[in-house]
Amino acid sequence: MTAVFPFQPRWRDLSADLTDTRLSLTDGQHPLIDLRLERGDTLELHLQDGHPGASLQGVWAACYWLFASDPACQQLTWHLDPPPPAALRSGLLRATEVAGHYQCLRSLFWQQPRPWTGDAPVAAYPQHMVISGGKRHPLRAPKPVGEVYRRFDARLGSWISLRTLDIEADLERFNRWQNTPRVMDFWEEGGTLERHRQFLETLAADPHTVTLIGCIDDQPFAYFEVYWAKEDRIAPFYDVDDYDRGIHMLVGEQAHRGPHKVASWLSALTHYVFLDDPRTQRVVAEPRADNAKMIGYMQSHGFHCEKEFNFPHKRAALMMQSRERFFEGCELV
Repeated sequence: MTAVFPFQPRWRDLSADLTDTRLSLTDGQHPLIDLRLERGDTLELHLQDGHPGASLQGVWAACYWLFASDPACQQLTWHLDPPPPAALRSGLLRATEVAGHYQCLRSLFWQQPRPWTGDAPVAAYPQHMVISGGKRHPLRAPKPVGEVYRRFDARLGSWISLRTLDIEADLERFNRWQNTPRVMDFWEEGGTLERHRQFLETLAADPHTVTLIGCIDDQPFAYFEVYWAKEDRIAPFYDVDDYDRGIHMLVGEQAHRGPHKVASWLSALTHYVFLDDPRTQRVVAEPRADNAKMIGYMQSHGFHCEKEFNFPHKRAALMMQSRERFFEGCELV
């Protein structure tokens, strides 16, 4: 079976020739890796006889292809002598008790920040505690600008990406979305262009919130806010950690509503948040308690309802997803 997935960087193609016993990968016209597959309790990967040693890119591409092709696959066993050193340092591969045998675990693979986050720094921002607004919290890294996440979603056959909001480019779109009756019912933020400019400028000046535009095949369809929970109004309502992140979600384009689209963008948004800082152990959200559809969507993708509580402006459901649960049951493709 021969197939093609778009591959990072996006102007290149990863192609595969896959059978029950063989996987051969090329990047454009360049061979990456040629493997013999041995199927048993786990999928075992052997370099074909005469093939040169495996490169880091070849190992990564083979893991990606096999995990993306089969969401039920949780572990790969590689037979390598030696493996690329960077694969061990990064956690892409881990040594076993058997010499020459190395494992790639699905839960570790999807925590690799690249290529999903592009050229963003891999190391966590140094911790330095500060006090702002009467709250003690870590100093936050400068906000990103531009695209922060991109991944090809095989379920949709489309690219799902996140970029930071640009007020001049996105104001009219944001205004249209917020004035949609369906959105107004839950966000209650309808208004004029000038009101929304002030709204977005306030968030742009707020170091604890990043505003994002979600895109499918580079077409904007949603608005998201990602915030540090420790500095947010949600903090008093649960045992907040220094690196918990919260999310607000708005799908603006009618054509991109529905559970199959939620499966793509909610997993992408949560994935990005966990990749952005490896110290983040929980992602939280506080939809209105009567928003049964969104709560149901979130529960079907690993979030649980911790409790209901009263904000001054609404009765909210505290939805929570842990890093461990997200990656251990990771269904990213």
